[in-house]
Amino acid sequence: MQIAILGAGESGVGAAVLAKKNNFNVFVSDNGQIKQEYKNVLLQHDIKFEEGRHSNNLILDADEVIKSPGIPDNSAVIQEIRKKGIPVISEIEFAARYTQAKKICITGSNGKTTTTLLTYHILKKAGYKVGLAGNVGNSFALQVAENDFDYYVLEISSFQLDGMYSFKADIAVLMNITPDHLDRYDNNFMNYADSKFRIVQNQTTADALIYCFDDEVIVTELAKRNVQSKLYPFSIQKSFIGEGAYIKEKELIINIKENITSMRLDELALQGKHNAYNSMAAGIASRLLEIRKETIKQCLSDFQNIEHRLERVANIHGIEFINDSKATNVNSTWYALESMQKPVIWIVGGLDKGNDYSLLKNLVKAKVKAIICLGIDNKKLYSAFADLVPTIEETQDIKEAVNMAYHLGVPDDVVLLSPACASFDLFENYKDRGNQFKTAVQML
Repeated sequence: MQIAILGAGESGVGAAVLAKKNNFNVFVSDNGQIKQEYKNVLLQHDIKFEEGRHSNNLILDADEVIKSPGIPDNSAVIQEIRKKGIPVISEIEFAARYTQAKKICITGSNGKTTTTLLTYHILKKAGYKVGLAGNVGNSFALQVAENDFDYYVLEISSFQLDGMYSFKADIAVLMNITPDHLDRYDNNFMNYADSKFRIVQNQTTADALIYCFDDEVIVTELAKRNVQSKLYPFSIQKSFIGEGAYIKEKELIINIKENITSMRLDELALQGKHNAYNSMAAGIASRLLEIRKETIKQCLSDFQNIEHRLERVANIHGIEFINDSKATNVNSTWYALESMQKPVIWIVGGLDKGNDYSLLKNLVKAKVKAIICLGIDNKKLYSAFADLVPTIEETQDIKEAVNMAYHLGVPDDVVLLSPACASFDLFENYKDRGNQFKTAVQML
């Protein structure tokens, strides 16, 4: 059987290694240049590959195609493959065929990385043989090929879910659904919501769905859909009588099988409303896996937050610099602005994904004293916010953005990089953007 793999990044190369191990004929094709580290893996496993092009004659010979999540469905090569009736799947779908491990699968527009890492931290501390994969960690397929884990904690994006068909999550976590990536979903929010709900496909009554009860889209859609799995809601607005998690009198309470785990909110390592949600979701998942309450409480109090998510970089002459480069959509930036307690100089912009900035206007009016637009095309940002703040500047250079912010600031101000946009207009990815921001701050 012939497998063609499109994209030779982390997921594509991992899928290639797993396919080769299972005796498929494998061909990897990347339209761009392949990083040397990935090329070395392909050469080491004697896997045929090409870069800088897609050779349709070789790709269209495949019995199945594994596609990188970064390649849109409307690209020419995917259209040709579909026309020929060749199945196109994601690396996550492919890898799941070759493991019996329990899968805890986390999706949502925001908070999924933090929740994934927090859940993994708890399982690891509890002594479970666990892998971390999906959008974080090493490729799921590579880990299935090279390890023997009993559990996987997977962060799964809507793009990955779109290429998953037989896959089933043992525990699915749906953090929230807010507008994101609408450029990939015909600017139709319901297409995107449908994609997120694929996290529950194939689940049975033996499986679990952990979801945010405060998210109106999720609650509305759940009422319409015939979801088979057992439901475990979490909320910071309502106290539940049944199973799930909630906040009561400044305590986070997790109730599973009438067995209560509770801890004070000020004991949580991650502070703020959005992080209370992340802690509740990870806590429920861990209790469903029968991890001891003491272990969960310890992990919720000692977890180190991820890089590029509300990461404090430096305090220079009383001005605080915060790197929130991972905020690539409006809802993420809403949480960042909502958590700020000091006047904000906001660095925003990048590749717009069909953003609706109206959601931020009240917060901007209340908290932001100046805006620096960092992107190639800033017209939408100007039209959304120019009337709300006294100062709005633009640049395509992150060093200049940091210098501008520093000169606009006074002691007790915050310079917040929270772009609300993808990074690909000026940077390799959000990590590159965040690292360049930190370097620029350190040079002040």
